[in-house]
Amino acid sequence: MANPLFEYTPEEAAYLQEGYDASQSLLSPYATRHEDALYERPDCDSDPVRPSFVRDVDRILNNAFYNRCMDKTQVFPFYRNDDLTRRSFHLQLVSQTARKIAGALRLNVPLTEAIALGHDMGHTPFGHGGEYILNDLYREHAGRCFNHNVQSVRLLRTVAGRNLSLQTLNGMLCHCGEKAFLEYRPDPCESFAQLDAMMERCYVVPGASQDLRPSTLEGCVVRVCDILAYLGKDRQDALSIGVLDEESYYVEGSVLGRTNWEFIRNATANIIKNSIGRDCLAMDQEVFDAIVQIKDMNNAQIYQSDAAHKTLDAYIKPMMARLYDRFLADVEAGDESSYVFRHHVNAWMMKGNESYRNQDANAIVVDYLASMTDEYFIDLYNKLYPDDAVPVDALYVPHFK
Repeated sequence: MANPLFEYTPEEAAYLQEGYDASQSLLSPYATRHEDALYERPDCDSDPVRPSFVRDVDRILNNAFYNRCMDKTQVFPFYRNDDLTRRSFHLQLVSQTARKIAGALRLNVPLTEAIALGHDMGHTPFGHGGEYILNDLYREHAGRCFNHNVQSVRLLRTVAGRNLSLQTLNGMLCHCGEKAFLEYRPDPCESFAQLDAMMERCYVVPGASQDLRPSTLEGCVVRVCDILAYLGKDRQDALSIGVLDEESYYVEGSVLGRTNWEFIRNATANIIKNSIGRDCLAMDQEVFDAIVQIKDMNNAQIYQSDAAHKTLDAYIKPMMARLYDRFLADVEAGDESSYVFRHHVNAWMMKGNESYRNQDANAIVVDYLASMTDEYFIDLYNKLYPDDAVPVDALYVPHFK
């Protein structure tokens, strides 16, 4: 029986439907419509307030794995500095910038938000450094590659069991912003079988993720906004811990400006100007050149710095290898007392996902390690190996020296 506390009256439903229809009529002809959403499982939980891609946003935000992003570092692990960007804040920055562009271009804003909020959830602890270490281990043990974009799709679809649309999952898979382009044009993905084939190619062909293109303009927006979100913010973080000083922080002579807020404002305006009413995203050559220039500066000044790598290489690489071997043996032996079962396979947020236990042992271990936060990883290692415990003071640069 319908509950009047939660069900709309016919008049209320008509009012909401009218507003929804009006908003959809304003969309660009190149926008993705809610009614075009494709799902693997039947999905009838809808009304004008929660159409397809709005439900995707809800399903991404309301799971325990999203919470963990707040304790995963972005570029600089091992700094006790509250000003540094964490993974969850990066997701919010990408979402905010992408929603502005999508709204201006009359694209589907909820789809854009869903892709943005989920795109980096597959990241390992310790940022890209942790990703490279886990990739080496996965290739050594199983002959397969680890990529955080593929893991984002796997985490939400297979591990967390969320019923997300093909369009959202494709946008997450194809988001990688390590390489910039002058123009972003969608590449169709019409079925989950095609999505699976794209993922499998990434598992077996190193570097294949860089060749992917989103199937929607909304996905293209997220891809370029991923770059805009970290371009200047990483420089702010580097300034906070002294990797850059005041003189080297400012980007002099760039058409985008000198600081993070100028980069985002100017690049966003130029992309919108060049993309209104078009079936692709574009920017002026001068803006593209400026983005590439700042990316190259970041690579030389920040990503190759000792602050980003030294402690990671010295400590985390052997620690992760040891944990990988231990948990692989535990999964293969079916040791239910192991933390890989207690905190992962049998965890409360995995209840009802019985098929997950039949996954490949290496894949389960990779899922577990990738889902960890920085501090959980260290605490777990020290719990399992007290005789070889790594003092936290040896890893972290304190707030106060």
